[in-house]
Amino acid sequence: MDKIYFIVGSQDLYGDECLRQVREDSEEMTAFFNENLGSSAKFELLDTVVTSQTCLDDMTKAQTDPDCAGVIIWAHTFSPAKMWIKGLKEIRKPILHLCTQAGERLPYDSIDMDFMNLNQSAHGDRELGYILTRMNIKAMTVAGYYKNEKILKKIDKFISVAKAIKASENTTVATFGNNMRDVAVTDGNRLSCEIKYGWEIKYWGIGEIAEESGRVKENEVAEKMKEYSEKYTMATDNIESVKAQARYEIALEKFLSENNCSCFTDNFQDLHGLSYLPGLSAQNLMKKGVGFGPEGDYKIAAYSHVLMEMSRGRKGATGFIEDYTYDMPSSGELELASHMLEVPPQFAAGKPEIKVYPLSIGGKDDPARLVFDSVEGRGIQTTIIDLGDKFRIICADVELVKQPEPMPKLPVARVMFRHFPDFETGIEEWIKAGGAHHSVLSTALTKEDIELFAYFTDTEIVTIG
Repeated sequence: MDKIYFIVGSQDLYGDECLRQVREDSEEMTAFFNENLGSSAKFELLDTVVTSQTCLDDMTKAQTDPDCAGVIIWAHTFSPAKMWIKGLKEIRKPILHLCTQAGERLPYDSIDMDFMNLNQSAHGDRELGYILTRMNIKAMTVAGYYKNEKILKKIDKFISVAKAIKASENTTVATFGNNMRDVAVTDGNRLSCEIKYGWEIKYWGIGEIAEESGRVKENEVAEKMKEYSEKYTMATDNIESVKAQARYEIALEKFLSENNCSCFTDNFQDLHGLSYLPGLSAQNLMKKGVGFGPEGDYKIAAYSHVLMEMSRGRKGATGFIEDYTYDMPSSGELELASHMLEVPPQFAAGKPEIKVYPLSIGGKDDPARLVFDSVEGRGIQTTIIDLGDKFRIICADVELVKQPEPMPKLPVARVMFRHFPDFETGIEEWIKAGGAHHSVLSTALTKEDIELFAYFTDTEIVTIG
């Protein structure tokens, strides 16, 4: 399980009794966090920072522990910041500076200088905040009593983003084929992705999956077909097309697992050895948290995986989507978002149907896919683009809405949403910012989540809403 290290600052000027109380308060706070946030991460208390060596030891342990997603720092008493410098130079994981105290209220009738000296977080917070700023170290700052529900929610948000950054730094994308030949926005600098976010973008020929699917056994196909029948409504007589998707999914799962990949891309212009474009197979893998990017879009494959990890445990759906077409009545414009096959079923309002239709692009046989109408609710649409000298994240508020009328002849998943603050502003600002047509849609995450991810990864961000 992912861990969050809790590091508390003090100093030895007030004697051992003070330090014992600091430790008792720290242990009580750690136990509270484990009780209330333990489903998100395990909290572990490290030695109280009273010297530069203690801080260095604590930060080195946090940085080198592969299970550690981030660090929470609390200045219990005034902790002179020069003793934090060596340790802070070692830490590159997300930091939350928690501005709180052991007690919620001041003991007005008994407060004296002993109490003041022990509980001077307001003093220590300024010292710690200064050295973080002086060293240009990014930290999320949260101020308030630690047992307050609002504060717990902020800490939990930090944990989800820290875990997503940890997942990002261990993300490998299997690109089967290259980018779609003439599309600009899906291309970019793969090496820059790895340097910036840790995303390893690796290439394999689609023939690898063609060969692997040929080795899939009939009993494996039968088990996968059983899974499909339980999760979805079989609304086609073309069972061979569905079985082909089952073989592709089994082959992809094996290949991704063997090569430690958490996401993948394909390209309908590069399907040598396959009779179909992966449709149902890609959709079902996305349902399981595998990132995906069509037309070789490695950035959105990695970004979708990272954001699915960020939303894990939250209510709502997160996954790949593509801007497609507009509905523009003067009474309220909407966008229809979809893709030619691969919208993830976590957005389905009901039980998705497995259907087989011709694909008017790619020149392959008719692929099976999931068809459904989407859920409703407020959410975000976000994408990441490569501008050559930098990356940019764009994040916009949207609302998923019910279709104004049925679409019985549209053979794909159908997601409709409203832009904020209005259609013109939402569309114009997205386009002016260079927003891609491939993006991640989420009813589980908020703009604040994406802003925090951008902050910790030092990525430029444009927000619309």
